[in-house]
Amino acid sequence: MDILVKASQLILSLSLLIIAHELGHFFFAKLFKTRVEKFYLFFDPWFSLFKIKKGETEYGLGWLPLGGYVKISGMIDESMDKEQLKQPPQPWEFRSKPVWQRLFIMTGGVLVNFILAFFIYAMILFTFGLEYVPVKNAVYGFDFSEIAQKAGFQNGDRIISGDGVEYETETDMLNHIVLNNARRVTVEREGQRLDLTMPADFTAQFLASGEGWFASMRYPWVVERTVAGEPADKAGLISGDVMVAVNETQTPTISLFISQIQNNAGKDIALTINRNGTEQIVNMKVNDEGRIGVYAQRGEVILSSNRHEYGFWASFPAGLKFGANILSNYVNNMKLVFTREGVRHLGGFITIGGIFPATWSWVEFWTRTAFLSLILAFMNILPIPALDGGHVMFALYELVTGRKPSDKFLENAQVVGMILLLGLLIIANGNDIIRLFSK
Repeated sequence: MDILVKASQLILSLSLLIIAHELGHFFFAKLFKTRVEKFYLFFDPWFSLFKIKKGETEYGLGWLPLGGYVKISGMIDESMDKEQLKQPPQPWEFRSKPVWQRLFIMTGGVLVNFILAFFIYAMILFTFGLEYVPVKNAVYGFDFSEIAQKAGFQNGDRIISGDGVEYETETDMLNHIVLNNARRVTVEREGQRLDLTMPADFTAQFLASGEGWFASMRYPWVVERTVAGEPADKAGLISGDVMVAVNETQTPTISLFISQIQNNAGKDIALTINRNGTEQIVNMKVNDEGRIGVYAQRGEVILSSNRHEYGFWASFPAGLKFGANILSNYVNNMKLVFTREGVRHLGGFITIGGIFPATWSWVEFWTRTAFLSLILAFMNILPIPALDGGHVMFALYELVTGRKPSDKFLENAQVVGMILLLGLLIIANGNDIIRLFSK
């Protein structure tokens, strides 16, 4: 069921983004009176699932969910329609348009994806605001992954700064320590401040570990609500109860509490809780799945969080800034792709689907859709033949030199680009399959 929910979100998200992207190309093509022969969601080699002709354009749904396309007359694209290019240029064809118009047509999809991402972020901020726990407010410290502990961190450490700079958010901390390979991290451990010298190759070590996480903020399990009929409900736990210990084993953090509950699956336990400042013991039996049916309050509620509310108009510059920061971090992380470990951790559709939660949440869906929209825009604008950025690169060359590359050269470049993209697609999805079977 979890897989079905994730797959549904992935398909819906990518479908929306592909349609938006192709609409960008379609809009500028129509604006400059360029004929659009096809508008397809997904690819349609040999046959399509659905198609309808309206005016000069055929609209359809392909069966191969690897993207979508608009076929623009007189443009060398993935259709590789060479016969059309053998004919004399026509006024309605892409190749007959001035270079500045061709640039708008080629960048239209990327432009729409960027705008869509920033708009979604703005509406999320307008609707829900922005709330996070500053790193300095993590009074219970952090839990660390195994590779982080090998680098010198210990569970419970409070992170003070990296290379002398204090971190505002967990994302700032992750990007600087892991992805930018901080040299010196200052932590507070049992009331003492210590400087940890990070390994020079910590980023490579982190990627090679395959753990996928560096640190998580610690906070105790405080009951938000119980599930009717489950052990916690039957035992009388109420909102605000703090989990102190399981069978006298202290559980000051959520991770320790979960571990102890799971270790006692199907067994009777003595649960120590703190209710309104008074400790008491509650007896219950953990179910066979290692659960007692209790939801925890969010960390932002337990710890002192920063919250920002945005009005409708204020949400737009805030959404632009928020999206720009995410894009900047993503672009900065692209350098990892060119390392051996980075290539091993490339992911395909399974990895992309994994960013969606196992339960349907519209705010999570739109947040991840905005993120994918940024990625789609950035990846498409890279100067690689067969991508929008490749077409832009040749158009800019023409604009600067006044010489247009020959159709034959553009055909060969398109083939090379498609081979490169196919190879990247095989590597990314192959990594997914290897990781799936290795588990």
